[in-house]
Amino acid sequence: MSDMIFQRIRWKCRRLSIPVDRNSLVLEVGSGGNPYPRANVLCDAYEDTRERFWSPLTSDRPTVIAFGEDLPFKDKSFDYVIAAHVLEHTPYPERFLAELQRVARSGYIETPDAFMERINPYRDHRLEVTLRNDYLSIRKKPAWIYDTELVELYEHRAKQYISKVLIPRWPYDFHLRYYWKDVINFHVVNPEVDASWTPEASDPRVEIAGSFSFRFRLSLRLLLLKCLRLVFSQSYRNRHIDLVTLLRCTNCHSGDLAKSADHLICKSCGFEYKFSKGVLTMKAHNIGLKK
Repeated sequence: MSDMIFQRIRWKCRRLSIPVDRNSLVLEVGSGGNPYPRANVLCDAYEDTRERFWSPLTSDRPTVIAFGEDLPFKDKSFDYVIAAHVLEHTPYPERFLAELQRVARSGYIETPDAFMERINPYRDHRLEVTLRNDYLSIRKKPAWIYDTELVELYEHRAKQYISKVLIPRWPYDFHLRYYWKDVINFHVVNPEVDASWTPEASDPRVEIAGSFSFRFRLSLRLLLLKCLRLVFSQSYRNRHIDLVTLLRCTNCHSGDLAKSADHLICKSCGFEYKFSKGVLTMKAHNIGLKK
């Protein structure tokens, strides 16, 4: 029992500490509404998206809107990159992981484990990921539910016990956590599968967001998370980061960029990127990624 309690506490606190020194520059890809406090620069694909159940994007430090498959940062511009609960969203894992290795020297990846994803799938998750012999074993999903019969059997009897009892009590056994340095070892089991399918338009799970009790609990949680970020973030340092020196053009990959009041322009190809409320949008224009 004590081990279970200790594991739950460790899981809840895992976002407050990552294995870097105070001088390391840290990027978070897929930062969403609850970024890691230690991240210095944030990157997410969308300001608003159902993929994080419409939770608002947090942009309390330098923030860029861009696809993880074509990151707008120079080679090795970061000491460390965090990618927590974002890898499973991409239909192009090879490109996504190659970009993490290009822009950073080391990092951390977290996803639901493949078993959890198989029995309890999410509509916007395109991959099943697990760890085998220190390699990420990645399976592309041809649809959001990989095994319809298994999911039906799980939801009929076992879901109430696994999702409400086992997963909360033993979170490490249902999630993948992978630390890497220099190289991400991975293998895509079925590279021939097309995982770029369009998710279904509606998701019944977001309907609970309309209840007063849910909104109240969410507001308290967001307030607590904001306070934790203020305490554990390098707020002063983050305010003084010169973001432009870290960026490269997603159109031509030149690092020769100039900043004005409301936009960024590439001096090599002339492409412009807009600032809006302090957030810079630099989505790739040469790859056809679907929302």
